[in-house]
Amino acid sequence: MKKTGTANLPLHYGRTPRWLFNRMVSLASEITEILVYEYGQREFLRRISNPYWFQAFSCVLGFDWHSSGTTTTTCGALKIAVDAEKFGIKVVGGKGKTSRKTPEEIEETADLFSLSTRDVERLKYASKMAAKVDNACVQDSYQLYHHCFIFTEKGDWAVVQQGMSDRYARRYHWISENVNEFVNEPHSGICADRFERETLDMTAKESEEARKISVDLVNDGPEHISRFFSGDGQKLLLEFDREFTMPPHHPILDIDIGRDGMKILKKAYEIQPQNYEELIALKGMGPKRIRALALISELVYGAEPSWRDPAKFSFAHGGKDGHPFPVNKRIYDKSIETLRDAIEKAKIGEKEKLYAIKRLRDFISD
Repeated sequence: MKKTGTANLPLHYGRTPRWLFNRMVSLASEITEILVYEYGQREFLRRISNPYWFQAFSCVLGFDWHSSGTTTTTCGALKIAVDAEKFGIKVVGGKGKTSRKTPEEIEETADLFSLSTRDVERLKYASKMAAKVDNACVQDSYQLYHHCFIFTEKGDWAVVQQGMSDRYARRYHWISENVNEFVNEPHSGICADRFERETLDMTAKESEEARKISVDLVNDGPEHISRFFSGDGQKLLLEFDREFTMPPHHPILDIDIGRDGMKILKKAYEIQPQNYEELIALKGMGPKRIRALALISELVYGAEPSWRDPAKFSFAHGGKDGHPFPVNKRIYDKSIETLRDAIEKAKIGEKEKLYAIKRLRDFISD
């Protein structure tokens, strides 16, 4: 599985005017048709899961390129525009409570796509794990509130989801190509305007040993874990029987599982997960439990997880000055070229076509 990128966007309030949304749906349908028939369903997923292309696509549809609504409104337009029977692609999920209907919507499409029970369960699992990983394993302070799952009749899938933190929204892109593990280096590119000073990333390669020890800690039993905590849920520095160097982020202050957390870990012990992905997939294994296990792994066993924000290059404002990371020009140019070609071939009026191309040019020049 590839996680293809992340974008940070400022939070804007308000609704999209109905006239604009209707036009977005119409143009999105035309562009989708060109992409699917010219390049195929899988390439459509690649485009959607590419943060560069998705942002340019949103601008072409007529939405503010730097707004958090870019994600929710564009996905909402796609959900209406992409005809499952016509394109063999289904867009499910959405914002808030609608996102919780994703499993049900996947099941409802099973007959249309002739999906087996196994395929349906696999898609539901992919949706669940993509959300779980971004909400709990990548602890960047962004809480997910939007989850859009896009899948084809062949079982390929992509995810576009968004989290919120301090009036900023961060977007996460996933694609099912080259599936390996959901918890091991799922990013192929992450873009962000705002980097978080401290981010626990349990999906990073550097966190591999911490992942292994986290599983071992759980499988050894909750009593084994509870000895690392005092009555108030925190471990005192003097109680550690090993010498260690205190990292700058002082994670010792964050160790707090609580009574309910210990019950969850006891349940996990009874199940005996075979690997970190199985552990994370368990109900109740949320950010606090994941963080506590990671901190014990680091402070007691010396297996330091990654504390770097996994964002790899600037995106929302271009990053054309090379800070914090340069734009991948080859991917960027290909994204723009594909979108421009789709606009040119779309069955829309010349005036609307010119406006769409102008919006694309404005996005490129920003």
